[in-house]
Amino acid sequence: MARPANPLGSPLPLVAAPMAGGPTTVRLAAAATEAGAFAFLAGGYKTADALAAEIAELRRSTETFGVNLFAPVPSMVDDADYRRYAEELRADAERYGLDLPPEPQTDDDRWQDKLDLLLADPVPVVWLTFGLAQAADFAALRRAGSRLLVTVTTVTEARVAAEAGVDGLVVQGSDAGGHNGTHDPYRAIIPTRTDELTRAVGQVTGLPLIAAGGVDGPQAVTALLDAGAGAVAVGTLLLRTDESGASQTYRDALADPGFDGTVITRAFTGRYARGLRNRFIADHEAGAPAGYPAIHYLTRDLRRAAAAAGDPHRVNLWAGTGYRNAGTGPARAVIERLAGDL
Repeated sequence: MARPANPLGSPLPLVAAPMAGGPTTVRLAAAATEAGAFAFLAGGYKTADALAAEIAELRRSTETFGVNLFAPVPSMVDDADYRRYAEELRADAERYGLDLPPEPQTDDDRWQDKLDLLLADPVPVVWLTFGLAQAADFAALRRAGSRLLVTVTTVTEARVAAEAGVDGLVVQGSDAGGHNGTHDPYRAIIPTRTDELTRAVGQVTGLPLIAAGGVDGPQAVTALLDAGAGAVAVGTLLLRTDESGASQTYRDALADPGFDGTVITRAFTGRYARGLRNRFIADHEAGAPAGYPAIHYLTRDLRRAAAAAGDPHRVNLWAGTGYRNAGTGPARAVIERLAGDL
């Protein structure tokens, strides 16, 4: 049976996944594109001005790329749960001389500012994570000339996204590193193989699919393409490359044999995400409430201070299950290796 065509049209059916918070840089996106993959800039946590600067810089090397945004669907945190968790984290914060935010902070990650930017200065593809935007926003992006992708983590989410009129789906299995893109932030994450989910989504939507999660080498790429994906997204394997913006603390932890696996946690941000199991997760996962982005803001300065101090046990070390295969060197080498069986 013939594989689906690459919906992004890049020379290779590979995607450099957007990793918000620093790992995805313009250099990384450019290097992946030059190697034949399709790259996305990570718009999450940035101002519109910062994202505009990255778009302009990347355009100096390519016109073919996309931008990932967090859909404006924050979850609320109970005030009492927030205060209890803040008190639980007080000793960790005091280690770095920090005062934690006394009240929950929440926002929509400057959605309207970034939407206005992408309407005024369109990019070929816009990829939404965490849910769907309003129909009017979808329509405006499409009129501006952008194709629309949405992350889905279940067949039900895929059906809803298809009905909303998106152009393609990013099918995320539970092995993926970083935040799970579930549209229901309160839903417990059930282990789901990416190839099985890709097949199931393909059977009910007929939309172009990009598979993400568990990509640890070229065999995983071919398995996902055989499952019906038109392209495969890779993130974790790019974290230690020369062009990555990951901190040294983060890079070192990925190669440290003392970190013996990954786990799905909401201890750092109030939203489930997969990362290396460390002491912060062991100490605080049981008490962590749902509530993104309030919990993200609660722990943000602590995580930054720990990373700067070289303390990997108070940092969110987002990583997929294939993190042991994340090597050093140029991003081009990672893309070429993943394409080895194509």
